[in-house]
Amino acid sequence: MTRNNILSRTLPLIIIISAQSFFTSDSVAKETQGVSAKTILEKSDNIRFPKQDFQVNVRITSSKTDRKPDIKKYQIVSKGNENSLVITTAPASEKGQILLMKRRNLWVYLPNISQPVRLPLSQRLTGQVANGDLARANFLGDYEPTLLRAETVKGKKHYVLGLEANDRSVTYRKVTLWVNQSNFRPYKAEFYTISGRLMKTAYYENFKKMADEMRPTRLVMIDALRKGEQSLLEYSNMQIRDLPEKMFTKNYLKKLQ
Repeated sequence: MTRNNILSRTLPLIIIISAQSFFTSDSVAKETQGVSAKTILEKSDNIRFPKQDFQVNVRITSSKTDRKPDIKKYQIVSKGNENSLVITTAPASEKGQILLMKRRNLWVYLPNISQPVRLPLSQRLTGQVANGDLARANFLGDYEPTLLRAETVKGKKHYVLGLEANDRSVTYRKVTLWVNQSNFRPYKAEFYTISGRLMKTAYYENFKKMADEMRPTRLVMIDALRKGEQSLLEYSNMQIRDLPEKMFTKNYLKKLQ
């Protein structure tokens, strides 16, 4: 085949691909209406949890095929996006266990052990829920967002963001997040392993007024690797509080145990 023949066959294909890329980018640009990926993520983060100091109760029901559901309860106390406490309130056998997060450092305090134990954010806490899912739910602080595309789901337009971890210590290396275009409510998130394999999918549901904002009170996390396994997180009694820094220290935790 001559060089001219090769060019005559490949040039139209290149032109088609370039045109598709142009129209795709142009379509996404029109859908975003000048809103940046960081702005979209920040608005979605602020709907999931307040900017202010707060506390909230979480009930987690984890289910497996042919097994009785496992129920655990926690109280989360959070100061900004960098400091939080996750206090186990049930079952009785685990009551008093406390996770302390300071920035991206996480420790667990157990009633019968004098020294705290360092834990990774990615370690499983219960069911499909990792430590970082409760202790650090700050996507904007942990990921670099990119607007991948606009997508219509169930008749509603969504931004689809690709989130790449900005540090190896964060809970997940990669997240894909769907955000409603009209109100910036999170709709769905997919969480991936280091190798790029889908681990689990989460759905944000049952939006109700909590702490002066319509927030998701249900989060359903479905395991992508083990069929029939999922965890249901139910949030309640969210309150804005003015929390002192001393609450997030080792000495203060001794008073809580």
